Amino acid sequence: MRREPSGMSAGASHLPITERASDGGSRTRLLDLFTPLDTLLVSGGDPRLTLDPKDRVNAYGCAASPEPELWNFASSTASTISQVAYDRAALAREELMHKCLFDEVEVAFDARCEDMRDELRGHLQLAPRVDVVFSPSGTDSQLHALFLARAVLGASPVTIVVGADQTGSGTIHTARGHHFSSMTASGFAVRKDGAVAGLAGDSIALPLLEAGADIAMRADADATVLRAVENSLAQGRRVLLQIMDSSKLGWRAPSEACLDEIARRWHGQVQVMVDACQMRLGRRRLRAYLDRGYMVLMTGSKFFGGPAFSGALLVPKGFSRAVDRLGEIAPGFFDYAGRCDWPMAWTALRSRFERRPNFGQWLRWEAALAEIGSYYAVPGAFRAKALAELAAGIDSMIALSPSLRAVPSPAESGGADDEEFAQATIFPFTLQRDGRPVSIAETSAVHRALVRDMNEEISGSAADRQVAEQRCLIGQPVRLERPDVAPQAALRLCVGARLVTEAWSPDTAQAQRNLQHILNRIADVLVKIELLLNRADETAQSHLSVSGV
Repeated sequence: MRREPSGMSAGASHLPITERASDGGSRTRLLDLFTPLDTLLVSGGDPRLTLDPKDRVNAYGCAASPEPELWNFASSTASTISQVAYDRAALAREELMHKCLFDEVEVAFDARCEDMRDELRGHLQLAPRVDVVFSPSGTDSQLHALFLARAVLGASPVTIVVGADQTGSGTIHTARGHHFSSMTASGFAVRKDGAVAGLAGDSIALPLLEAGADIAMRADADATVLRAVENSLAQGRRVLLQIMDSSKLGWRAPSEACLDEIARRWHGQVQVMVDACQMRLGRRRLRAYLDRGYMVLMTGSKFFGGPAFSGALLVPKGFSRAVDRLGEIAPGFFDYAGRCDWPMAWTALRSRFERRPNFGQWLRWEAALAEIGSYYAVPGAFRAKALAELAAGIDSMIALSPSLRAVPSPAESGGADDEEFAQATIFPFTLQRDGRPVSIAETSAVHRALVRDMNEEISGSAADRQVAEQRCLIGQPVRLERPDVAPQAALRLCVGARLVTEAWSPDTAQAQRNLQHILNRIADVLVKIELLLNRADETAQSHLSVSGV
């Protein structure tokens, strides 16, 4: 017997999850569909989806419904839901309700999830043999990947995490098969960092930041990865190697040459998993990873701009055979998946999981698919042009700003597989005052103030006050830790799919004006950051004067 969920949490909203002993269970789930759409969109996830009771936004500053007046350049973290995506979620719910008049909820829901797999494969130009495992978040998908890696490798692997300093905060837990929160998306209370029963193992964290005073990617990343793999295998362990494409700062590691060396030396002993949750990679590169037998973590809520959270694990050809041979399943893992999450072709595995529709996860993916479809409907030439022009403009503005210092991108050999992503789409920078780094606390305060109307707290011209009142989201601070150097934090301006979609027009002149309009907004964001830093400096000077210092 499965244990009962704990019900509503202090975190995300959890709709009632009932055991399907009769048609009554199906009717209960049908009633859940009549829950207000905003509530459904933040249900079926962990506490990160919680809406603040006062501001009605989650931890990333995003509401459950569209906020067109909010400028969003935060796609490396999370984005507000667009009106188009919100409308699709509303329509999808109505269509499922209609289908439930003729089928059980679970049957209709399962069929819709399978259709979504086909739609996602179509947008990403993936072969039918690529399987899709849906989840509430990229963090949940990491546990799914660990579960499948154990099946493929035939043993509990050690997880080597490349870029452990620039991935999601939950990775430190999921890499070891531990709970990453106090509540699962299924509504079960767990102990954060406690072992997921039957799934726990070891992990090795490989940071990407160089140890010196400059903020840069370590030059020995490839050698460090090879050494960690070799040492683990020498101890008789199998390896799940989690590589980065791309990190919170837009970095990618290890190199393709390093991956070729691993395949040559240790074929069958290392399973590679690509952390592509940012989805800032070309579709050719994505297919190449899958063709090499790598699992790929993705989300619809980073570059593509769907609502947080929507995770998926892309599984290459051949995994289904290992899944069919699975014996005992880690008992704690049942809290992290329902039957509908797995592809219909995985009949043996699916039969062991509960029929437990996650309406929130589903609707967030419906919204994300609207964004993904809109992005790839834009001609490829314009996608590349838009990303290139926005990248050049943002780089120039950051370089000219007196208080911003760009975090350099590693030198990479971009090729045809990068497609439009040969251009950077994440632009990290640190804040400085009088040539010295601004503290992490003040950087975080600036980030929070950006999303607020600061008109009444900023003195200056009418133009300055107009900029100060504009609410805007940018990527959350990334903590930068290096030995013997005081920690810093980097903020991030991000170009996401929605900016490209909104800029596109078959009228070339109009499309160019749209791109310039985006760059003008970004300029205003940087001006607001300068105003906030000046305000903080003036406040500090005033405090020193009053104190007689």
